[in-house]
Amino acid sequence: MFVMNPVTYDSRVLREAATLADAGHEVTVMGTTPEPGGTLEAERVDGFTVIRVPRPIGWLDAWRRTIVSPWSLRRRSVGRITSGVREGRVGEVARGAGAALASLVVSGIRRAWLAVAGRAAASTADAAAWPPETLTFLADWRFGILGWARAAAAEAPAADIHHGHDLTGLPAAIAAAEGTGARIVYDSHEIFLESGRYATRARWLRWVFGRVERRWSRRSDALITVNHAYADVLRRRLRPRRTVVVHNCPPRWRRPDGAPDRLREAAGIPAGDPVVLYHGVFTTGRGLEELAAACEAIAGREADRQVHLAYLGYGGQRPTLERLAEEPSGAGRLHVLDAVPPSALLDWIATANVDAIPLQRTSLNHWLCTPNKLFESIAAGVPVVVSDFPEMRRIVLDEGAGPLGAVCDPAEPASIAAAIRSILDLPPDALATLRDRCRAAADARWNWETESQALLALYAELSSGLSQG
Repeated sequence: MFVMNPVTYDSRVLREAATLADAGHEVTVMGTTPEPGGTLEAERVDGFTVIRVPRPIGWLDAWRRTIVSPWSLRRRSVGRITSGVREGRVGEVARGAGAALASLVVSGIRRAWLAVAGRAAASTADAAAWPPETLTFLADWRFGILGWARAAAAEAPAADIHHGHDLTGLPAAIAAAEGTGARIVYDSHEIFLESGRYATRARWLRWVFGRVERRWSRRSDALITVNHAYADVLRRRLRPRRTVVVHNCPPRWRRPDGAPDRLREAAGIPAGDPVVLYHGVFTTGRGLEELAAACEAIAGREADRQVHLAYLGYGGQRPTLERLAEEPSGAGRLHVLDAVPPSALLDWIATANVDAIPLQRTSLNHWLCTPNKLFESIAAGVPVVVSDFPEMRRIVLDEGAGPLGAVCDPAEPASIAAAIRSILDLPPDALATLRDRCRAAADARWNWETESQALLALYAELSSGLSQG
């Protein structure tokens, strides 16, 4: 398997690898070191091997020297020409002259770009920047992501099946399988080009990456994704040979009797106070600030109890959350906690009163998603408040077995607050019934024991084809 992260908190990758290892496959996961550069790392985890390959950083020096600061390249080229002439090395003089010419060309492009971009930015109050962000993005793909893919493929052991996670991991799987007859699996955790920084790229760039993803996907023997809505979109766009849906559900779970209340202990929350939890990545588009405003409104209306909001996770928005926690309205009520390992997560979630997932409608990817945290909350027996998006609504407002929580308009703090209150205000017996219904739904349908069967069946079929061949 190939994935461009350190394989520490990626529960899907860890779960799939462990399941395949338990089924008798020899599994190696190729990830990245926590920081760019560094040295190769290897460890044994849950019956499989994790090898962390550093992301290449040497290209960054050349990038900064040639593109970001071309004048520094010019100074170096003058020194190279001078030493070459002094020592009679013609090749050195030629290389220095070539670098000087490149510096002049890039400097000219830079001046022209800043002049044009500066005039355009004058009407929008945006500062013109060099290099253009799109150019930096493409350079990172060309040298960082594809550079890591080549390095990871070179370090990977020989295998019958190479499994690439997301579009950033797929080129490594393809490179490793090249010329070996090995099968290739593309595991798309998202509608990738509708997620994160890819969703806001220029149309022409998304078109280019769409063609690349389609070509790579057609080289794969199967596409795995996380829900049927994503599968429908990816079938139309990529036309894979075969599509398999494996939801991101945790295994069936029961909290041990007498287990400590880790969430309240870590945050210093009194035992009787209700807790609204957000767990996952701290990033934009997740409704973090809208959730804080909703819980502030709830706290302002509560006469006899303190409603707490706990953020459990990691990510670039942490400083924003910490600032909210320091404000008078958040002091003692809003708590920011570090992420915990996937193996411990359900134990931390289980004592929350509500788990909130107010994803914003920033992309098609969000609109159709079924995030890990939804199934983790249900498995822990915690009612959920989710954005009123089609796939999450279908699961949470189960017309057959009964609701597992409530839905809201994630752009409106008042709607989020109303949905949370609809759970917090339930009588004790109704709340206990709701929590039992969440656990029952996880036991009957939304669990890894059920979902992993599709993964195992695919691998059995691919392996059988290899042995027959």
